Amino acid sequence: MTTGIGLLSGGLDSILAVKVLQAQGIQVECVCFVTPFFGPEKAHLANRQLCIPLHIVDITDIHLEMLKNPRYGYGKNMNPCIDCHGLMLREAGSLMKKLCAQFVFTGEVLGERPMSQNKNSLRSVEKLSGLLGYILRPLSAQLLPETIPEKEGLVDRSRLLSIEGRSRKPQLELVATYGITEFPEPAGGCLLTDPGYSRRLRDLMQRGVELSRRNLELLKVGRHLLLDDGTKIIIGRNEGENDRIDRLQQPGDVIIVMNNDMPGTTILIPGGGDAPAIAFAASACVRYSSAKLESSAPVSVTMADGTKTVMQAAACPQEEIVRRLL
Repeated sequence: MTTGIGLLSGGLDSILAVKVLQAQGIQVECVCFVTPFFGPEKAHLANRQLCIPLHIVDITDIHLEMLKNPRYGYGKNMNPCIDCHGLMLREAGSLMKKLCAQFVFTGEVLGERPMSQNKNSLRSVEKLSGLLGYILRPLSAQLLPETIPEKEGLVDRSRLLSIEGRSRKPQLELVATYGITEFPEPAGGCLLTDPGYSRRLRDLMQRGVELSRRNLELLKVGRHLLLDDGTKIIIGRNEGENDRIDRLQQPGDVIIVMNNDMPGTTILIPGGGDAPAIAFAASACVRYSSAKLESSAPVSVTMADGTKTVMQAAACPQEEIVRRLL
């Protein structure tokens, strides 16, 4: 039996690609790749109705190496889409060989994303993957060169589709045809396309900070301030973020909270900071507490060596925080 390995993001296009091939009697298995920038949640939801073998593969280490110097550069933000797609397809190709499948497929639609899904970009992705001729795009296949599985009669090209462009009308018309009951609205599922996250990541890379999983997770939390000497301060914006900062702290960090359980924010200085940095962080802590109008208030500081101290601080002006925001 012919078997195809699909990249399942969980979006409607990837669900439809599975359905189009299943309609031909082709056996389908899918893979979802995981990094700190995108996860498997949507793929798991999609598979509740697809009910196919789903492989979850963490590619964080090789993805981070690619991210430092992508051959085709970045998109509008820190998204190296062409290199990322090439990497994922290369890894899918390894799974294809392991499972003795005949081809890899995706839910890509020609022209749906002008920069990363035009013919030149799709060809570049194919070259990067090392799978020339073995990548099938069922939703736009009739508009693209014939692939090896089509030439060999493993896939009936006449039953593939010719969807093109950004309109979702053709896909929505297929929802009822294939009995699809739920699917997510189109949305960027990758943090590397988010301007705020990209700005913080770019700063991290420019300052030569290690792209560890912990540091990448911290980029998702709170307000990030960069002091004049390059010290980073992270301010929790709510109870949930305060809890996440607590969970992500590690030895060598400085943690600052209001003293005596006074309501307020949690502030983290990753890797510690000098006395002026700690003093500024303490004043920022008071700024985001119920004591911000007081002349001063007690602040609890856990130092980089684990010792604890209490210091008095007055709220800093809001504009001083805004000036340092990343």
